[in-house]
Amino acid sequence: MMAGEKGAGQEKGFKLLGILDVQRTPCARDAILHGAGGSVAAGMLFFLSTSRVRRSFDVGFAGFMLTTLGFWFYCRMNNAKLRVQQRVIQEGIRNKVVYEGTSLDPTNRPRADTPSGPS
Repeated sequence: MMAGEKGAGQEKGFKLLGILDVQRTPCARDAILHGAGGSVAAGMLFFLSTSRVRRSFDVGFAGFMLTTLGFWFYCRMNNAKLRVQQRVIQEGIRNKVVYEGTSLDPTNRPRADTPSGPS
């Protein structure tokens, strides 16, 4: 067995604080990256306006927490909405397959602008 093949079966993910597997959890990676950006921005802006180092760190940490949680919930809500839309589309496709060619097919209804009988 070669050295490269040893880890091919198992993929290691990055665990944050030993509990959150960032690679496998939906929205975790993006939320943490946005949180890091939010913390840097909040801390630097507060430091530039007040020149207080300790308070700037506190503001940066609060910015990280708020940005991470805010983006986490935003992303999860969008994922839930997307799953609902996919479920509705799949149901519609199933119904089209079931009703295609029958009298219940909505695409098979006679139109008002075309004559229904022979001319």
